[in-house]
Amino acid sequence: MDWKEQTVLVAGMGKSGIAAANLLKKVGADIILYDGNEKLSPEEILNKLEEKDNVSVILGTLPQNIIESSDLMILSPGIAIDAPFVNQVRDAGVPIWGEIELAYVIGKGKVVAITGTNGKTTTTALVGEIMKTYYDKVDVVGNIGNPYTTTAFYSENDTVTVAEVSSFQLETIHKFCPDVSAVLNITPDHLNRHYTMECYTDVKMNITKNQEKNQPVILNYEDEILRSYAPRLSNKIIWFSSKQKVEQGVYLDGKNIIYAENGTEQLITTTEETSLVGIHNIENIMAAVAISVNMGVPKEYIRKAVKNFKAVAHRIEYVNTIHDVIYYNDSKGTNTDASIKAIEAMTRPTVLIAGGYDKKVSFDAWAQSFGDKIKCLVLLGQTSYQIAETVSKYGFKNIIFTDSLEEAVRECAKAAVPGDAVLLSPACASWGMFDNYEQRGDMFKELVNALAE
Repeated sequence: MDWKEQTVLVAGMGKSGIAAANLLKKVGADIILYDGNEKLSPEEILNKLEEKDNVSVILGTLPQNIIESSDLMILSPGIAIDAPFVNQVRDAGVPIWGEIELAYVIGKGKVVAITGTNGKTTTTALVGEIMKTYYDKVDVVGNIGNPYTTTAFYSENDTVTVAEVSSFQLETIHKFCPDVSAVLNITPDHLNRHYTMECYTDVKMNITKNQEKNQPVILNYEDEILRSYAPRLSNKIIWFSSKQKVEQGVYLDGKNIIYAENGTEQLITTTEETSLVGIHNIENIMAAVAISVNMGVPKEYIRKAVKNFKAVAHRIEYVNTIHDVIYYNDSKGTNTDASIKAIEAMTRPTVLIAGGYDKKVSFDAWAQSFGDKIKCLVLLGQTSYQIAETVSKYGFKNIIFTDSLEEAVRECAKAAVPGDAVLLSPACASWGMFDNYEQRGDMFKELVNALAE
């Protein structure tokens, strides 16, 4: 594609939209920036760009003549693909790409793509570290914090890009084809956007749709949805399993993490060689092992990287110990399944902070996971009363309602006694009270450390 002859409409002026606009300017495209929020400042938007000459900004209603003059639209992942203006663009015959499609088409080198409801960030970060031990040029991108569009222009034929990709991003791919893909698990999430589990699953599995028969997809054998979906895939399936032996892939044998292929087995590492907490993290390691082996990384490099890897921020992250109460930040637990894994990882009686934005999911399985681990539940946000009603149904009564995270941390400090843990694992998105889960987690850490002072 000759980008110098293209007029590209970039929709959404958040981090993703700005990064996409910067990439398009680098390749010489004419760009028009659009955001439906008419309260934004065009000047502030332009000041975010690396180069703002000859760039127009449209806010509020998108004019039909702008749509018809566009050759392509880049849609930010936060915008629903059935939004009214998106339907207008589609009806006008203008192609709609997402940011990862744009970055893939412009970028070079090999690509590893990782998705799933939970574990994406940890697995992506670990795979990135493994790749860096063996390859000279590695970019770790995507939802992990660095948009793929920020690195694609500078990638070369020997670059390895490790990308964490979400269902929102996978809705708008066309040619995107990772050399190795991975789907870690599929559990209910974002049903306010995808409406049904079938649709959500299909979108997640889009990650494989352009892969050839010899290109691997790494799948979790313990996930029933993935097991049932696997016969529909035409590419090479590599399983990982924490509960049973697999013939092609990675399995856990006691403390040993084994890679099996074509009748041969090799010990890659052990569970004693990692500082990560919980069986879900062992599964993340196994997925990373499967990806890395299929990217040609020798086992000694994998083992070294696993041994040196530390937990990512906001995922069962140790914060502080105050009066023998351990505080953990699991702000990235933005859905019930992720929060269940954090609860299961607790080894002390736990005071749990939960609640946030309503994504139209059930909290029943989450409530049933409390067992004898959760001694007190501190709630905040839009879902507080829905959560309280659900846990009460299962006999849990020790509930405290709060209006802010600051109040929630204070209440936790009162409720916890020496030997307890306090866990922020909201089981909900942060939107409404915070910009993102990082902001929520950072505030939690600040509040906890202020208690220590």
